[in-house]
Amino acid sequence: MASGGDLTLTILGFLSERPMHGYELKARLAALTGHLRPISDGALYPAIARLESKGLVERHEEAGTHAARRQVLTITPEGRQELLGRLRDPSDLDISDQTRFFALLTFLSALPGGQEQAEVLRRRLAFLEAPASFFYERGKPVRIQDEPDPYRRGMLQIARASSRAEKEWLRQRIEELDARG
Repeated sequence: MASGGDLTLTILGFLSERPMHGYELKARLAALTGHLRPISDGALYPAIARLESKGLVERHEEAGTHAARRQVLTITPEGRQELLGRLRDPSDLDISDQTRFFALLTFLSALPGGQEQAEVLRRRLAFLEAPASFFYERGKPVRIQDEPDPYRRGMLQIARASSRAEKEWLRQRIEELDARG
């Protein structure tokens, strides 16, 4: 979660759910994707400071549980608008990169309109349905059994199973959202 775009999205997303202090926010971020992209204090706290300087996040002091005061972060109305904008119109990288897309998906319910949510899901589905150069050769999918390297075969098998499951879920969720109008 080292890149600025998805870190901003996840900070704003978690703070939209409720105010929290930096340590708690860091724990929530680590629980989301820390096993894939660990977040360091050297990345988190400067990102929070940038969001504060842009007026997207505010910091205030509260009494701590053991008499020590602590800094609590709260999303501002401008921060909420920034979050909704990022959710409504995610970058191509947010759609194509699985970890970034899953971060986006974590907060997609914050969008008030089901059709706005469905549109984001349609973009991801279109990306997944487009031929990928590694999995295709001369415009045709590489057959798993034709790949001589066992690790590449394994990667293809895992990627295709994951892609099938994700596409099935996307289609189902889009259908549900469309049915609600």
